[in-house]
Amino acid sequence: MPDYFRPIPSCDPARPSGAVRLAGGWSWFDRVELLRRDGPPRIVPVTEIPDAALRRLSAPRSALDDVSLDRPRLMGILNTTPDSFSDGGRHRDSNAALARARTILAEGADILDIGGESTRPGAAVVSVADEISRTAPVIAALIAASRNAGAAAPVISLDTRKTDVAQAGLTAGARIINDVSGLRFDPDLADLVAEQECPLIVMHSIATPDIMQSLAENAYTDVVLDVFDALSATIDTAVAAGIARERIVVDPGIGFGKTDDHNLSLIARVSLFHGLGCPILLGVSRKGLIGRVSGEATADRRGPGSAGVGLWAVSQGVQILRVHDIELHKQAIALWWAAHIGG
Repeated sequence: MPDYFRPIPSCDPARPSGAVRLAGGWSWFDRVELLRRDGPPRIVPVTEIPDAALRRLSAPRSALDDVSLDRPRLMGILNTTPDSFSDGGRHRDSNAALARARTILAEGADILDIGGESTRPGAAVVSVADEISRTAPVIAALIAASRNAGAAAPVISLDTRKTDVAQAGLTAGARIINDVSGLRFDPDLADLVAEQECPLIVMHSIATPDIMQSLAENAYTDVVLDVFDALSATIDTAVAAGIARERIVVDPGIGFGKTDDHNLSLIARVSLFHGLGCPILLGVSRKGLIGRVSGEATADRRGPGSAGVGLWAVSQGVQILRVHDIELHKQAIALWWAAHIGG
């Protein structure tokens, strides 16, 4: 049985001399939680971590396109779908989508994530043609507008599972592919990303959105370790296709084929995923989990709860938060950073 090493991060100003910087970022650790499938967890000092595991935990993460990961980054969500759980239909029209995109960027998003297919629980597959028509023109218009203004082009990621949609989006000016299926839906997507040499975000999920929640209850023996192993296998698949490991970002997939207990377990031990040697993205914004825990039934009123989880994730060294409410998260992180890190 393999050992799993979960760093126990701290941002306390009283840092011990033997502490190690986590992923080259803002937090440090001097202990890890040693997890095994065949025994109880143990707390062990950093000196007991094998060299290879320690290198994966401590190595600085490469920039995501032009976005450095030396501080927390915000990915703003733009859904151009009629059936998104949070804002379905509001930005289906291209003019409305462009207006919202400009607002997200003006509020301070480091990355704009555009998606033309809802992957909420129960959602059906969207045709390639429809998904392209919802995303590529918006991307192209944003790039053209920045060029005409003499400004730097925004860093745009395209939320898609499909190779043809990804190709159209990259041609239009997207620079990152965000695949919620973790390369399971379309095997050819890895080859395209390798050819284009763009960053790839791989999320953990099971089955497809239309049935994933019906399978969640019995899908795992140990959800934290199972998700870790699945993402590790996805990274191996991507690397075998020619995608450089330093261009891969991992997302544990909160809400995708998981119960609330599963989701909370993953959030509590999210620092384990630093052991994959890749940056971590966490997407919890406005999700049903936030509503059920906080008692807020209306999705677009779940920003404070989302930011609460976001600050926990930042304290655990998570580099990217995928969110709807940019200004709220930006302000929360600014105060957290000033109090814990300074400068």
